[in-house]
Amino acid sequence: MIRLSDHFTTGRLLRFSFPSIIMMVFTSVYGVVDGFFVSNFAGKAPFTAVNFVMPIIMILGCFGFMFGSGGSALISMTLGEGKKEKANKLFSMLIAVSVIFGILIAVVGFLIIRPVLSLLGADGTLLDNCLLYARCVIPAIPLLFLQYEFQTLFVTAEKPKLGLYVTAAAGMTNIVLDALFVGVFRWGIVGAGVATSLSEMIGGLLPVLYFLRDNPSTLRLSRPTFSLQAIARICANGSSEVMSNISMSLVGMLFNVQLLKYAGQNGVAAYGVLMYVNMIFLAVFIGFSIGTAPVIGYDFGAQNHAELKGILKKSLGIIVTFSVCMLVSALLLAKPLTLMFVGYDAELMKLTLHAFSIYSFCFLFSGLAIYGSSFFTALNDGLTSAIISFMRTLVFETAAILILPQIWGVDGIWYSTVAAEVMADTLTVAFLIGKRRKYGY
Repeated sequence: MIRLSDHFTTGRLLRFSFPSIIMMVFTSVYGVVDGFFVSNFAGKAPFTAVNFVMPIIMILGCFGFMFGSGGSALISMTLGEGKKEKANKLFSMLIAVSVIFGILIAVVGFLIIRPVLSLLGADGTLLDNCLLYARCVIPAIPLLFLQYEFQTLFVTAEKPKLGLYVTAAAGMTNIVLDALFVGVFRWGIVGAGVATSLSEMIGGLLPVLYFLRDNPSTLRLSRPTFSLQAIARICANGSSEVMSNISMSLVGMLFNVQLLKYAGQNGVAAYGVLMYVNMIFLAVFIGFSIGTAPVIGYDFGAQNHAELKGILKKSLGIIVTFSVCMLVSALLLAKPLTLMFVGYDAELMKLTLHAFSIYSFCFLFSGLAIYGSSFFTALNDGLTSAIISFMRTLVFETAAILILPQIWGVDGIWYSTVAAEVMADTLTVAFLIGKRRKYGY
């Protein structure tokens, strides 16, 4: 068993983070599976609706990332300081607060979803399909919160493999139910939404049952003690994650608006295929960041600067290797993935393949900024992490997607993410160099 206090070689770092990587890949499977079954069994119009409404669902659910990453950073640092009882109190409070907040978000989301969709330009059949899907998945937002949180908290509890098993079970549930509800029963977009919500019950509730009983991990749920100061610190630590997810969702909406303008509904559908690949590939970087964050937080709390420096150096080497592999994989898999999702429409397939040839290069640059933001969150430097995420996912991307299409038309939309990632990497390197003396890495 690998513990947070161990010395980490490159191999040990990969072994410890591997379950988190696979866990995040399984999580990304939710949207991909929904899209695959809806596209192939319900048609292009419902498929476009799922892609159109997904950014809004991600905004509503992203606070789970905030509680998970921010809470994990504080809990792992507290464990590093040798305060196990306090860490368990923080853990119990975190889960209770997130459930309450998740219910409030679900209620608000249910009330605002129709006017928001109309504001974004959805009408007629597109609006009807969007509402059908959204009203199936929004009630499960509290469960989505818990699932996102436990992806990080299982690692903090030194049980990354158990987190993987729970997420895999939830992912397989989603796949089986999508096949049954959409492929066999032909419930269309409603079946996809119900399948996703039911699978989130597995990912959200099973971990609660595990931590409520005696278990061999470092954490256990008990009666929560609430602290406004701790809640504020958790929110500040995790602000970059919520900023990142809100920004990506807002940019996703902007992509849809621009694509409707420059390429019509085919453009939105093509972007949907790219986003499914993007979700899976970025899940590798996010999973590695989640897997290493508790180690960073622990060593920072223990003031083990030599280990902290070594982890950063090894992690950057791993990120570079992953980045090259992601680019090569995207270019090689472009045609089979396009065939899988939209092979039934020759014009849409041609547009999607062309988009792939440009968009794939963003994977060469995206890993560094994702890891850099997570690194500063683990150091409890929420401000720096938030700046990286805010600039990467909102400012740079928004500027690129508004400016580049005026130069290159629809190609400018596909180039925009590549340009934004290059600028984000430059900013991340500047912060890593500028903050190294302060944190001793």
